[in-house]
Amino acid sequence: MTNQLDTDKLPAAVQRVAFALRTVGWVSFWVQSVLAVVAAIILLFAIPFAIPSATATANSTSAGTGGGVFFAICGLLVLGYSVYRAFRFTRLSRQLRSRAANAVRPKKADTIKQVQLTLVSNLVGMLLTLVGAEAISGTLLAKSLAQPQALFGAAVDVGRFIQPLDIFVVLANTHATVAHFVGIVGALWLLDRIHKQ
Repeated sequence: MTNQLDTDKLPAAVQRVAFALRTVGWVSFWVQSVLAVVAAIILLFAIPFAIPSATATANSTSAGTGGGVFFAICGLLVLGYSVYRAFRFTRLSRQLRSRAANAVRPKKADTIKQVQLTLVSNLVGMLLTLVGAEAISGTLLAKSLAQPQALFGAAVDVGRFIQPLDIFVVLANTHATVAHFVGIVGALWLLDRIHKQ
């Protein structure tokens, strides 16, 4: 017998939780996926330029950018896990709505644990991206302060100027931070819905 979704016979509280899980799961999945893909593409483009080379000068500030990119990538990896967790909400919703004879519906405590795990993963990811943002912002501040006041004269090291690529790294990190924020808001809203049932 196939797995049937018959919500007419389910208690109203279970229907509401299942609907909330499905809605938050799909919204979080798509928003986080799009932002993660855009951030990953930007970071893949920026990595070769952000990592300091062996010929970098001693006063180069690219080492801070490299550290910031490292934390941004770590936050992006955690974001990938959070996207998976958002997709799991949709499967959890399906299990809750299932009326098949052999279906095992998750208990309220198990559902809360799943949402809490997603919340923790998004909080860890946001922490990593914020540490990356601090490192990147500090590097950009150092570059802006180190820029020579006169552009004409002796040879100027272009690497000391803020480059468009530096802003791309900030943008990628911001996308990852917003994606984690969406996951946090979704998980908190789900916890509220589940506790009210």
